[in-house]
Formats: sequence, structure tokens, C-alpha cells
Amino acid sequence: MIELSLNRVEGDFGFEAKDANGHTVKIDSSPETGGTNFGVRPMQMLLMGLGGCSGIDIVAILKKQRQTVESFSMKVEGEREKGKEPSLWENINIIFELKGTIDPDKAYRACELSMEKYCSVAYTLRGAGAKITWEVKVN
Repeated sequence: MIELSLNRVEGDFGFEAKDANGHTVKIDSSPETGGTNFGVRPMQMLLMGLGGCSGIDIVAILKKQRQTVESFSMKVEGEREKGKEPSLWENINIIFELKGTIDPDKAYRACELSMEKYCSVAYTLRGAGAKITWEVKVN
């Protein structure tokens, strides 16, 4: 079982979340809804989790294939449902950008394996109805 703690530390909606290893994340609501920009919005954290989960998968797969990843970045964009509460992620697009001595076909396959098979966050978001699209750019 995973255990986290959250404590309100800033204004009405500013929380600090801590995992069992002591890593912290600041969470807040938007100023429009009473927050103070103390931290990341909870729904944005889902997209960050998607990026982190897939990034770890992709680098691990490419390392096993003896590809040299010198740099790796991604852009994650999301669009939420309009006029609904709760408002879920409806469309998500990711652009993976890899640099190094990397076969483009292996990079594409690593991204495909992550997004379609290994990334638990992607699987969770798709299960909630999100459409996830992605593309890969190498060098």
C-alpha cells in the first residue's frame, strides 16, 4: 500500500503533498477559484504524471536497446470537457523529443510500447475516456 500525506500550508487551498520518501509537491487552486498560485493544479499533476510515467518507460526501453539518449523532453497538452462537473481530460497530445544516437524506428516503438502497453497513467486516463495522441521527434 502506498501512503501519502497532505497538509494545508498556504491560504485556503495551498497544500503540500509528501510521499513516504519525503519528496514534496505543492498543490493549489487557481486564483480565480480562491487559490494563490502556491502550486500546481491537481488536474495538471495528472498530465505531469503521464509525462513522467511515459518518459521513464521510454528511456528504459531505449537503454535496453543500447540507444544513447543524450536529451529527452516532451510537451504535453490537454483539453478538458466543457460544461461538466467533474471536468475530465478529453483530449491529450504529447510530443516526445529525443536527441542522441537513436534509431528513429526504435524511438517510435519505445513510445508506442509505453503509451499502449506499459504506462499506467496513460491506461488510467484512457479508462476515464481521454483520447491520447502522440508523436515522436528524433534529433
